[in-house]
Amino acid sequence: MLVLATLAIVVFWTFRPRPVLVDVAVVHRGPLDVRVEEDGRTRIRERYIVSSPLAGRLRRITWDVGDLVRAEQTVLAHLEPVPADLLDPRTAAQARARVRAAEERLKATKAERSKAEAAANFAEIEMGRVRRLREQNASSPSEMERKELEFQQRTEEARAASFGVDIASYELELQQAALLLTDLSSDDDSEMELAIEAPIDGRILRIYQESTAIVTAGAALLEVGDPSDLEVVVDVLSYDAVRIHPGDRVALRHWGGDQPLAGRVRLVEPSGFTKVSALGVEEQRVNVVVDFLDPAERRGGLGDGFRVDCEIVVWRESDVLQLPTSALFRIEGRWHVFAVQDGRAQLTEVRVGQNNGRMAQIRHGLDVGATVIVHPSDSVEKGVAVEARPPAGF
Repeated sequence: MLVLATLAIVVFWTFRPRPVLVDVAVVHRGPLDVRVEEDGRTRIRERYIVSSPLAGRLRRITWDVGDLVRAEQTVLAHLEPVPADLLDPRTAAQARARVRAAEERLKATKAERSKAEAAANFAEIEMGRVRRLREQNASSPSEMERKELEFQQRTEEARAASFGVDIASYELELQQAALLLTDLSSDDDSEMELAIEAPIDGRILRIYQESTAIVTAGAALLEVGDPSDLEVVVDVLSYDAVRIHPGDRVALRHWGGDQPLAGRVRLVEPSGFTKVSALGVEEQRVNVVVDFLDPAERRGGLGDGFRVDCEIVVWRESDVLQLPTSALFRIEGRWHVFAVQDGRAQLTEVRVGQNNGRMAQIRHGLDVGATVIVHPSDSVEKGVAVEARPPAGF
């Protein structure tokens, strides 16, 4: 009889249900924040593209990218007048002939002016003579009026002849201008030059046109900016952009330094854009502009167009009831957890608030100190016996 009892005990202990080993976590209160994490890039807040104000010949720019410049002191580039077109022998001969013709026209107009001035002087003398006769009643009123009219006509003809001389002189200068390049003496140093100065204190960021060239008005020459005046631009999903507001705190990580940098959201742009992800999916994105809170000395070496990891805090509370999100699962659209009570798994419905992907806010269903199963396997069911798995290393 004793043997049968012992055998029964051995069989019971051998085949009895063993508790399922599980990983557990304790519901606790503490600080919780929700962050939007995206890659961003730095950019200079104010950059200036220095362009050519006039068409001309640009002398070679001797500056290098990164050189320091001072506002209204540093001359960035020199602009010279555009040289005249080269003339072949036939065109040059035609230009000289046109110059000689213009010279002769000038002589002819001067002769016409002299003739008109002489006629005007004679008309003035005749008008004076008739006026004296009229005073002595030796001339008729119509004769006096005719002489006055003739004097006015001759005077206007003299003025027109004078204008003709001016026009002929201008035409001669115009024809002579075509021969400037051919007839220019080697010791002529009267060329004009325009100095283009730096608009701000900063450094040269980019040089668009370095070599000597003929440039048009408005052509970009250099780009200037202050590398210490940086901001960060991060494009986020439009779904996340709705939750971001100016003033939100930002942590900037993996920028190259040992410690993360602090920032603050200054602007959420009101217009989005479409961007294709690495998986080929079209996404609606919105740019968020972040200002640095740390002084420039703390971010030494960080320049324009550098990559940083941005963590934007969109929600934060200092005392929140929370548990790991790995303990949550849905049943018919509702959140549940397996709570451990008296060594057994109890299915418990909970109401979840904020969720940052690692920890979730519990608004109803659990209290502080409750033990829940994280990463529950298929072996865990309602009422099954469970046992907490020893921590790694034990």
